[in-house]
Amino acid sequence: MRLALIVLVLLGVVASQGGVVGKQVDYTVDGITLKGYIAYNDTIKERRAGVLVVHEWWGNNDYSRMRANMLADLGYVALAVDMYGNGQVVDNPGDAGRLSGETVKNIQGMKARFAAALDFLKKNSSVDSSRIAAIGYCFGGGVVLNMASAGADLRGVVSFHPGLGSVLPAEKGRVKAKILVCNGAADKFNSEETIKNFKAGLDSAEAEYRFVDYPDALHAFTNPAATENGKKFSMPIAYNEKADKQSWADMQMFLKNVLSK
Repeated sequence: MRLALIVLVLLGVVASQGGVVGKQVDYTVDGITLKGYIAYNDTIKERRAGVLVVHEWWGNNDYSRMRANMLADLGYVALAVDMYGNGQVVDNPGDAGRLSGETVKNIQGMKARFAAALDFLKKNSSVDSSRIAAIGYCFGGGVVLNMASAGADLRGVVSFHPGLGSVLPAEKGRVKAKILVCNGAADKFNSEETIKNFKAGLDSAEAEYRFVDYPDALHAFTNPAATENGKKFSMPIAYNEKADKQSWADMQMFLKNVLSK
């Protein structure tokens, strides 16, 4: 078994208990190579629902890949997407702010890269292309909300601790996806006015959504590395185990409902 695991690692495939395997995959848009990570349970033979995972502003790192593995363990085919191109991953707020800012400002580029990932996932032989959802964290939480506002062909989106100020308003009748927003009640990046305006925009667009506040949770509350990063970079972010577990449970119920056959 140990030899088999070594071979899988050399092939760029990660194996875990329960039949979940994952590997890096490349796809392109506008001549740029995007480096994603796909995870699935290879003991499941029938087609199943797929879920896109959009990373935090740090890039498509081990955290977003871990979440893809967790979704695969739940029985989905999960694709952790690369929104920056060429697999760029950074470790400081300066570079993270620059890359995420460039992406947010270029909404057409954002749409193109998200659409490329969505198309790649839909074409996977293990995926039921009629049952696709997307989840995102921080920067990625804003991305999935923007894609829902733009009318992306998704059953649902789950946005964990997004910066709501970067979300564009949706047009009435354009939103196809049901929406779950998992917000930290103590998040310093979303003011009461920002939240009020965000909800009003969804109401005007007649979108179907649920907005959940998790008590005492700061920004980035789902990431175990957030507390250390908050101290290191003097940022109001921290991990909150209770909010992390509850929001993941809420996500599971939401996905079960929106991705049912």
